[in-house]
Amino acid sequence: MSARLRLTLSYAGFLVVAGLALVALLVYILRFVPEGNLPSAQPTRPGAPTFFVPDRGDLLTALWPKAWMVLALLAVIGLGGGWLLAGRMLRPLQRIHRVTQQVAAGSLDHRVRMAGPRDEFRELADTLDTMLDRLQASLDEHRRFAANASHELRTPYAVERAMLDVALADPGAVDVPQLLHRLDRTNRRGTETVEALLALAALDQGRTPARTAVDLAEVTGAVVAELAPLAEGEQVSLRAELGEGDLDGVEPLVRRLVTNLVLNGIRHNTGPGGSVHVTTGSTADGGAHLWVANTGPVVPPHLVGTLTEPFVRGGGRVSAGADDPTGSGLGLAIVARVARHHGASLDLSAPATGGLQVTVVFPSPGGPTADAPR
Repeated sequence: MSARLRLTLSYAGFLVVAGLALVALLVYILRFVPEGNLPSAQPTRPGAPTFFVPDRGDLLTALWPKAWMVLALLAVIGLGGGWLLAGRMLRPLQRIHRVTQQVAAGSLDHRVRMAGPRDEFRELADTLDTMLDRLQASLDEHRRFAANASHELRTPYAVERAMLDVALADPGAVDVPQLLHRLDRTNRRGTETVEALLALAALDQGRTPARTAVDLAEVTGAVVAELAPLAEGEQVSLRAELGEGDLDGVEPLVRRLVTNLVLNGIRHNTGPGGSVHVTTGSTADGGAHLWVANTGPVVPPHLVGTLTEPFVRGGGRVSAGADDPTGSGLGLAIVARVARHHGASLDLSAPATGGLQVTVVFPSPGGPTADAPR
């Protein structure tokens, strides 16, 4: 039985019940009418005309046929009017149903976009439109991510295949140490990309340990000490000013966030004479903040907002060559995802003199987090 038919029967039933209640009320009132001849039906004086005064039985006899007619009329009105009224009331749901059918068929471009007063149907339609907007944006992002990931993973292995083909074609002319060095760098880049993709997938699926107290200064200090040889090899000055700052978080994820930011600062630098400056401290509300600034080439302002997207680098959405040391293009994407997981704010700015400045502000321990377990 359809909702429209159920509503129609409900309307008709309501009218019939209301009619029955009215008839019952009339019958109840007629109980107070006497049975038999009434005194006023007799002549008041000799020669005066007599007149008919109905008693209770006469009134009931006259009431029942009319009552059944009225009840039948109410049932017809209830069915006809209820059918039309139910159709009008359910029209917004029919529109929503058509959109959901189109979406179920694989078309995410359709929206309800219901006009009219903001009632329950309008709120349902707006909620559905919002959900479809987010679903389409998420699907588009995953499609772009999959396309970029497949390209990034295919590039290093294609380069390796090309180098090996050249070496096999003329083994005598191969510079073996150089070939091994280039293969090692290409393999490292592929491994780094795979590890970054696995980290993003783990974050997106919520496979993360429980939060514990994390000393941001201690984690940052360990990362800086670990990456100091790399900075020295690139002739980049790495300085750290570590102030106290505690947060509730997952230490391996926080360590990856700090590592990616410092590693980015070293890789995307001016080379010899460049610098990376790292500071930590606490905020006024008891949270912790991390600031990483590095010298480097000028980043166009319109690209700053896209740097946290997967596979975007300072030069735009491009693929690095096999010997390009700038990484997989997933570093800041992982930073953004880890920050969101901890409810932290992430701010990127590009000074006019070049380089990048990144500020991460973690909420105070015990404060709200974006992806906290429920």
